[in-house]
Amino acid sequence: MKSTWRNALLLTTTLTTSLFAQADPLQPTQYGDFDTYVLALSWQTGFCQNMHERNRHEPDECKTQHEEADKRAFLTVHGLWAGLPKSVASRGVDARRWMRYGCATRPVPNMPEARGSKKCSAPETGMSVEMASKLSGVMPGAGGQSCLERYEYAKHGACFGFDPNAYFGTMVRLNDEFKQSKFGEFLAQNYGKVVTRQAFNKALENSWGSDAVKAVKLTCNGNPAYLTEMQISLNAKNMNDPLDKHSFSQQKNPGSCAKQFRLDAVGY
Repeated sequence: MKSTWRNALLLTTTLTTSLFAQADPLQPTQYGDFDTYVLALSWQTGFCQNMHERNRHEPDECKTQHEEADKRAFLTVHGLWAGLPKSVASRGVDARRWMRYGCATRPVPNMPEARGSKKCSAPETGMSVEMASKLSGVMPGAGGQSCLERYEYAKHGACFGFDPNAYFGTMVRLNDEFKQSKFGEFLAQNYGKVVTRQAFNKALENSWGSDAVKAVKLTCNGNPAYLTEMQISLNAKNMNDPLDKHSFSQQKNPGSCAKQFRLDAVGY
């Protein structure tokens, strides 16, 4: 069993290294005067559990969810959000309004608003077929009837002039780097179990140092609590480098997960 796990980890590491070598750098062509990004990763089983418990419209990716041999597969991509540009802040926009409206913020960038209830009404992203295939493996809501990738690009990518392949390729790369780390191993080993925030933080620290712990905001739902999402603050200047201790930027809010929570398994 240990040998199988090590072989799977080695294969993932090799694929990740290859993916990183092929990834185009992420560069804004306008409004580039921001310092951080937020990488939003979902614990997909927890996300689906929360949708089910709240009697929300259950997306197709939750209806068809099934067990995976490699439990790291349940760490999925929600989005990548650039921080508030200084040139936008100078027009009277604060961080809260920026996160709510993104590229539709007024007076600038003032692009058409992407609505979460009508994701498929957002324009096509223009990414390549190859990138769409890679993204579908880590963003279950991409394509199909969910159109999460359209919504994310329209709200958080289009106004920066991000090349869509570079934008989504960066998400794929970062997700894989998290999965193939000691932190990813911790998630897989504790699949379906209750973990402490202390142990969770220790896994982050063992992977990238203490600054990584301070960069992560967790969202939990349910009673008893289970993890649904983590938002990681990353330094913009290091975005195109492999993750290391310099990649992370401290954020004030540690989130809603208390001393312990469950890494939920498939099923309700």
